[in-house]
Amino acid sequence: MFLLACLGVLFPRVLRSPAVWAALTFLVFARVVRLWPAADNHYYLLAYWCLAVFLSLIMERPREALATSARWLLAFVFAFAFLWKVLLAPDYVDGRFFRVTLLTDERFAYISQLLGGISADELAENREYLRTLPPGAELVDPPRLREPPALRRVAIAFTWGSLLLEGALALAFLFPWGRWTLPVRDGLLLSFCTVTYAFAPVSGFGWLLAVMGLAQVEPERRVLRASYLVVWFLILFYGDVPWARLLLGVIGGGPGA
Repeated sequence: MFLLACLGVLFPRVLRSPAVWAALTFLVFARVVRLWPAADNHYYLLAYWCLAVFLSLIMERPREALATSARWLLAFVFAFAFLWKVLLAPDYVDGRFFRVTLLTDERFAYISQLLGGISADELAENREYLRTLPPGAELVDPPRLREPPALRRVAIAFTWGSLLLEGALALAFLFPWGRWTLPVRDGLLLSFCTVTYAFAPVSGFGWLLAVMGLAQVEPERRVLRASYLVVWFLILFYGDVPWARLLLGVIGGGPGA
């Protein structure tokens, strides 16, 4: 896959070859099958996207076909994400998902300290408190769970902010309400990528959403297309630069640093 991607960067004609995209589709689906059922979500989306690109290249109007596929993939991504969280994940709606994630996931440690008013030592104690013990085992001196009010507020903001934005995106992409909805779709998607991937450590998902957003924008809308490219590089920045850790140091080392 990496070799084919490099060839596509070096030789633009490779990007327009159906055979190349057929090969990429096969390789990505093969990886999903090999990792089943533990493959990351964005691998499934990448497989569907490679298939969409391949199918568009064998049609009479490739650009229009790819734009349509991009729109429907975005619509179903956000619709299923919203429905899963609302109907199938009670621990998400009540805030438990982010409350536990902010306390236990190392990738969110600096975010928790920066926004939640918790120290590194308190995070370590919380992880010990939440650690699963063997059946029947008990700690002689169990730690206490420390959850500052600010951290609870962050968890609530993350929970309902993502639900409302994903629901709005699903509606915007599912229903053809006329050309006046196009700025709404793109504005919501650009906002989602800009905000979400500043915190969520899944750059691959963000890049895919940005690329699909770009694919469904008409060529003459140059400013909007440039905006998607800017957001793509912004997500790259989020993934490569530990901005929360740096900001935590700037404001005085952060709580408990």
